Amino acid sequence: MLANGPGFSRRRFVAAAGISIGAGPGGWDAPEALAQAPPPALWGAEYWAKKGDVSLYMYRKRVGAPMAGETKRPVLFLVHGSSISARPSFDLEVPGRGEYSLMNVFARHGFDVWTMDHEGYGRSTRTAGNSDIASGVEDLKAGMEIVGRETAQAKIHLYGGSSGALRAAAFASARPEQIDRLILVAFTYTGEGSSTLADRAKQLEYYRTHNRRPRGRDMIRSIFTRDKPGTSDPLAAEALADAELQFGDTIPTGTYLDMTANLPVVDPLKVQAPVLMIRGEHDGIAAEDDLWNFYKRLPNGERQFAIVPSASHAAALGNNRAQLWHVMHSFLTMPPRADV
Repeated sequence: MLANGPGFSRRRFVAAAGISIGAGPGGWDAPEALAQAPPPALWGAEYWAKKGDVSLYMYRKRVGAPMAGETKRPVLFLVHGSSISARPSFDLEVPGRGEYSLMNVFARHGFDVWTMDHEGYGRSTRTAGNSDIASGVEDLKAGMEIVGRETAQAKIHLYGGSSGALRAAAFASARPEQIDRLILVAFTYTGEGSSTLADRAKQLEYYRTHNRRPRGRDMIRSIFTRDKPGTSDPLAAEALADAELQFGDTIPTGTYLDMTANLPVVDPLKVQAPVLMIRGEHDGIAAEDDLWNFYKRLPNGERQFAIVPSASHAAALGNNRAQLWHVMHSFLTMPPRADV
């Protein structure tokens, strides 16, 4: 299903704002090249996937509109977390503070970049459900039908942040044939050693008896400050709140319930794809030892573990986000193995 609701129209537009992170040695332009070369124009489109009666909003960015007969571009699909919907998470504008859009960065690297609002979030249908991890996997199954139809790609690169990493890993376990490479940022395995989850578990009965929870500006600000203040720009928190609160002041409880009562929800032995795990140095949810316990059980020998210094759980929107982009780009453009 395509844009403007679950009908058959599609809205397209071109955006040229932002900083070019382009194609110098290793994929990263020198500062003087950035100053001289205008950023390539970005094309965007909105789509709708259907999961039964649920309409799921999807958004896509790339350099230039698709053209018949063009070379296929690698697809990067971005999966949002518990408290923020897709485009504020991955296509954020923070005026005067440089590039924050993960979609812009990787579109300019030559990727066909997609994201989606899960059930109960953003522009997608708000239901009586709690949008837990299992529901998120079904959302992704529906979304991949649209991606496959529009890109003719049988496999994608999949990125998930926080509970989005749980959704992404669970989907990769259920549909290994559709995954090329998997990136898990701020992931949680058993939750052991997580001070934030231990504190959050005090509200467990609320999550069990309510399918939505309040989420206001102060809560969004806390995403940037609860681990270690100073690891992000306060203006980024305000821009994120401005972008997200247009969708209301409540969000589903399902991922909070899963992360406080039902972990682990992903078996590492079932994750067959090459995996990159990324943790912010000061992440209060993704405990380092817990991540290592997951990482060492992964069956694919092609795997990497990276720490972003002076970063919190919100590493993708933090001051050192460019290091996260660099590690991601290196992983996604790894030369093919010679032994397979």
